[in-house]
Amino acid sequence: MASLSPFQGILGSRRAAHLLRRTSFRYNKSKVDQFSNQTAVQALTTLLQPYTQYLQQPIYDDATTLTNENTTWILPLPGTDNASLPNQDFVLRRYVISWWSDEALRDPGIGHKMMVFWHQYMTVSNQASGSKQFFDYLSLLKWGALGNFKKMATKIVTDNVMLLYLNNHQNSAASPNENFAREFLELFTIGKGPQVGPGDYTNYTEDDIVQAAKVLTGFRAVNARTQVDPETGIPRGVANFGTTNNPVHATGNKQFSPRFQNTVIQGATNAAGMWSELDAFVNMIFSQPETAKNLCRRLYRFFVSKNISPEIETDIVMPLANTLIANNFEVKPVLLQLLQSKHFFDEDDSDNKDEIVGGMIKSPLELAYHALSFFNLVPPDPATQPGQNYLFHERGLAQRMLGLANYNPFNPSDVAGYPGFYQYPDYSRAWFNSSTIIARYKIATMLLSGKLTLGTQVNQPLGVKLDIAPWIKNSGVVGDPEDPYVLVQDLLAYMLPETVDNDRFNYFYLSVFLDNLPPADWTYEWQHFVATNIDTEVKIPLERLINAIMFSPEYQTF
Repeated sequence: MASLSPFQGILGSRRAAHLLRRTSFRYNKSKVDQFSNQTAVQALTTLLQPYTQYLQQPIYDDATTLTNENTTWILPLPGTDNASLPNQDFVLRRYVISWWSDEALRDPGIGHKMMVFWHQYMTVSNQASGSKQFFDYLSLLKWGALGNFKKMATKIVTDNVMLLYLNNHQNSAASPNENFAREFLELFTIGKGPQVGPGDYTNYTEDDIVQAAKVLTGFRAVNARTQVDPETGIPRGVANFGTTNNPVHATGNKQFSPRFQNTVIQGATNAAGMWSELDAFVNMIFSQPETAKNLCRRLYRFFVSKNISPEIETDIVMPLANTLIANNFEVKPVLLQLLQSKHFFDEDDSDNKDEIVGGMIKSPLELAYHALSFFNLVPPDPATQPGQNYLFHERGLAQRMLGLANYNPFNPSDVAGYPGFYQYPDYSRAWFNSSTIIARYKIATMLLSGKLTLGTQVNQPLGVKLDIAPWIKNSGVVGDPEDPYVLVQDLLAYMLPETVDNDRFNYFYLSVFLDNLPPADWTYEWQHFVATNIDTEVKIPLERLINAIMFSPEYQTF
């Protein structure tokens, strides 16, 4: 039976590593060791702490010139234009993405992972608006990352990027646009459910979409960022009622179907009334139990497993939904209940190696960020070298490690987000296919060489480089580098989600690392490296081993 009962006792290394891999983009030995001596609740107390940003906003500096602008353009609100900035705002949007990427790599907790979850849940494209508005969207995701689902759903309605991305900026009484209303119901809140009749999707109907679109008429984006949400302090759109004789907002009451208990929302007569209508609309949706269940299914698939059987629905999803409702839609209690459960650690049946741990394929984000943090590869400091930091995150990460692996940061190919997070029946398996496998396998080569190779761009500097021999010597990951058995054992223990069997271990140890030579040969060469600091003879087998581990099917999962 699937169980949300808390896992009791000290986590140990395997469960600690599993928790850290699933909840944070920053994965390293020291954090695994710390959590291994803690209970799940103690580890989660750390992981669920809000992250204090290193930089409050991106800094623009064109690293290809010697001008050293070091310019900020977003804060304080509404942001100031600067003559040294490029005219093309798409460049500045890439700086915003690079800033977010650098912060994600620094975040030791769950915050940036939850920002990705909410971005997947309430998707926009960074290309839908300017860089400042996109920054505000990210700020909203950060504000709500561990907050209140209902508030997030309400505030996303007037996010400036969302208003433009899903065309609600064009939704008016005279010319209704149902695009945002449809996605708000289907993707952001209650979900469709199985179609049971013409225009009837179990949880709502096509007529409900029409009425929802009327509720949302008149909300408009504000490019100048002069309208600020009083609770979040983040710029938002505005309620434009229009005039009595020429209303932009659809006046009159909105009658919903029996799917919403025939609820009637009173029509607004002014701009202030539009906010009351919006609150009534959101309250109506969140009074349906399916809204809470839909979020909990998405959380389950994001953090635990793609497989939601009838047993999981009954024993996991429904109790989580009850927790969400009982806590007035605060997300943190749900995460705490799920992530400390026996089920999350695969400890609720007789076989604890058959379902959860190592059961998902890493997204490009986990693949890249976990490698960088595990090997302690630190990009140039964005505060002192913003241009070089941008080149690493934009060219090294966004274009190569992520882009070629079918993850275009904050620009998914579909309004539903990235297929690896939502597409039935494959889910995370969508990350690993014939078009992405080369990019995934190139990560080890790029890190070890410190170079990028893409098309005509050959041996371009990555911005970081893994000098493997000094790392093995100084990182503390390997207890006794002189002993080849211990070296391989320790690396596999921290880099793979599960302990490998003897045959698999011998493949890495004897065939790959030792190349079938006597273990004493390695010991001699390592001692020579320590004495002389010449890594010529130890570098080759170490790089061979790292490549083999990162190429392995086990490493591709988490």
